[in-house]
Amino acid sequence: MPEMPEVQGLVDFLRGRLNGRTITRATVANIAALKTYDPPIESLVGVTATGAERHGKFIDIATSGPHLVFHLAKAGWLRWYDELSNTLIRPGKTPIALRIAFDDGSGFDLTEAGTKKSLAYYVVRDPSDVPGVARLGPDPLDPIFDRTTLADLLKGRRTQIKGVLRDQSIIAGVGNAYSDEILHAAKMSPYALAANLSDEEVDHLFAALQQTLAEAVAEASGKPPADLKDAKRRGMQVHARRGAACPVCGDEVRSVFFADNSLEYCPTCQTGGKILADRRLSRLLK
Repeated sequence: MPEMPEVQGLVDFLRGRLNGRTITRATVANIAALKTYDPPIESLVGVTATGAERHGKFIDIATSGPHLVFHLAKAGWLRWYDELSNTLIRPGKTPIALRIAFDDGSGFDLTEAGTKKSLAYYVVRDPSDVPGVARLGPDPLDPIFDRTTLADLLKGRRTQIKGVLRDQSIIAGVGNAYSDEILHAAKMSPYALAANLSDEEVDHLFAALQQTLAEAVAEASGKPPADLKDAKRRGMQVHARRGAACPVCGDEVRSVFFADNSLEYCPTCQTGGKILADRRLSRLLK
């Protein structure tokens, strides 16, 4: 799933290519992914793109008319073409969910692999009209997000810290992969209760949160969309590295499985050597 660093990389890439370009086509290939009807999708045709922004893991393309906002979900991606194909899109026969064409011949497709479709796009007058954007918590890379902000967010939450980091209404932009990386950098168990963290542990978590995300954003900066996924994988210390050696201590990276995902951690670095129980039959992480 694309998370904050990859989404920021896509936004930076788009800013340098779509500003000032007029949208000539907006082709819907997966109607179920279009979550709005007013303004209609046709209102994008003829408007000029004026910028791109990130809201958590949402991408917001501003125009001289409405905004096009989209969330790539677990298996979605953006594919940019300097020369967009004119091949007819056959709904239901392609991974393409939406195609946007510009007046200079360039454009992009929003695509989604697999059978479980959760990519979503919206045509709205204001980004806050998207429910997922409206309920976002603060962005951890916002200059006003400091150690006190994090401590206040954790206060009184009898919830495992892994779940807190992934909850977009608490902290925007962090998903499964980077929460694993942040907790590894902080030397913290994913099962630690947020409300029970000591002042020193909050210090470590804040430093790990800021450094991990800032480094990942810097790594993604300037890369075209086709290279962002590989860059993300290369930067991982524990996430998706089950069975590999921890690059810090050499212990074996372990996994805990859930219904539709898993978490990875290093026992030596994070849990005092304890192997966490495999909750493969659990439906969700609380």
